[in-house]
Amino acid sequence: MKIFLLFLAVSSLFAQGGGVSPTELLKPLKNDWPTYNGDYSGRRFSALKDIDTATVKNLSLAWSARYTPGMNQGGRGRFGGTPVPLIVGGEGTGEFAAGGGSIKGSSLMVDGILYFTMPDNAWAVDARDGREIWHYYWKTRGGTHIGNRGVAMWNNYLYMETPDNYLVSLDARTGKERWHKTIAELDQGYFSTPAPIVVGDHVLVGTGNDIDSPGFLLSFNAETGDLEWKFYTVPMQKGDPGLDTWASLDAARHGGAQTWIPGAYDPETKLYIIGTGNPTPAYTTGKRGDGDNLFTCSLVAINVDTGKMAWYFQTSPHDMHDYDSAQTPILVDAPFDGKMRKLVLTAARNGYFFTLDRTTGERLLTAKYGEFTNWAKGLNKFGGPQPDRSKDPSVGGALVSPTSDGTVNWQPPAFSPDTGLFYVPEGNGFSLFYLTDLDPRGSMGLGGKEEAGVGTGGNYLSAIDYRTGKAVWRHRYYGNGGGGGLLATAGGLVFGGDGAGSLVAYDARNGKALWNTRIGNVTNAPQTFLLDGHQYLTVATGDTMWAFILN
Repeated sequence: MKIFLLFLAVSSLFAQGGGVSPTELLKPLKNDWPTYNGDYSGRRFSALKDIDTATVKNLSLAWSARYTPGMNQGGRGRFGGTPVPLIVGGEGTGEFAAGGGSIKGSSLMVDGILYFTMPDNAWAVDARDGREIWHYYWKTRGGTHIGNRGVAMWNNYLYMETPDNYLVSLDARTGKERWHKTIAELDQGYFSTPAPIVVGDHVLVGTGNDIDSPGFLLSFNAETGDLEWKFYTVPMQKGDPGLDTWASLDAARHGGAQTWIPGAYDPETKLYIIGTGNPTPAYTTGKRGDGDNLFTCSLVAINVDTGKMAWYFQTSPHDMHDYDSAQTPILVDAPFDGKMRKLVLTAARNGYFFTLDRTTGERLLTAKYGEFTNWAKGLNKFGGPQPDRSKDPSVGGALVSPTSDGTVNWQPPAFSPDTGLFYVPEGNGFSLFYLTDLDPRGSMGLGGKEEAGVGTGGNYLSAIDYRTGKAVWRHRYYGNGGGGGLLATAGGLVFGGDGAGSLVAYDARNGKALWNTRIGNVTNAPQTFLLDGHQYLTVATGDTMWAFILN
């Protein structure tokens, strides 16, 4: 009888739905959380509003659970202490242990199940109580394990990237591996952190590094794993667009522009809009010349069916401070200068905010949102910031704001169509940038400089009007601020970590803190979903997941 009941329970758990169909991913975010930013727009805006400015004070803890990466996972399942299935894959020998881990990416919530990752690890857990259903562990060949941004889902299949540069496909119901494919060569210095994004039957993946190698975006077939196309973010052949902004073809081919963070997708134009990273070498100019170094530190729009670039806009021409533009772009249909426009918005790491037409790439607005940002002097002929060469790293030191960590780093922002405001952490740190390598050929990667932090002008949660680029309000953080990113809801709230160990709910209209709980340093952006008629809020602190529910 017990076996029969266990069978019914397990059958019920996996019969709740059929995963995420490609057509479901086209819909605005509502009850589930099926992709990295909730939906393709990048807004991280939920239409759920049971938790609102009046009821948020009644939020209470539904459950919390700690998850152990690696082979010695010890978790117990939902039913009667049944051991959790541990599925092991990977090309490594096991000599590189997983070690500790942190949940830095978005959790997906589909059919009552949460899916989330740490480097080399993926879990499926019951969203009602946090108990593990399965755990997948990848035996790595190495690579840099700074974080993993989560999984993507297509029907009943999951996709994750590994630090040693593989795309792995799992059966979401069992955690069993379907296949894995090479993204990049480990011996070339790449490591992979992004969450894949699925568009139709395309699985879009990127990678990262800060050594002298070209950045790119790949598309794999969701069913077979076959490579469909590869788009390089720097010129790779004679005659390629942008080559004239580099000292030579060889310099461009070693020019960086990694695709660290997932982008946003516009179904109407079939354009996937993604930000690119800094040029390399990052702090010395000799090797890459004095040009803009396209398409580094840019927003790039790519046709998902062809892998061809439709337009670009560079946010940091000839970057000299490691100001990646690999932040989450947000797609909005909203009025600008008196008429409705199809917009893409981004708050870049360099302290500038941009509003563009997302169909053409036309720049509509450039505004400085970092309160003390000082590395540029006006705008260039394209509407991007014009670098002030006196702020480049120098032997005597250049005082620059923001620091190389930026006003914001990788943490996803949020946008509320109800307020028309763009919410983003704003860090106003100062650093002295010293040039330590005077060889005109330049240093590799991030070499050739020293950076000394010398203070801050304050850290904030900022609410920016996309029409002006100005902050409507700022809420000052007590700590570094920002946590792992933000969530906006139709309940009139913005959720995020405060940098001082608390998860906070802010009034989206004025920034007033309405509720908080001290759970530790928040390491990912919160998610919300509806399950069994109840609105949940989930967030991570390191290796621990927390779920809150209205009391």
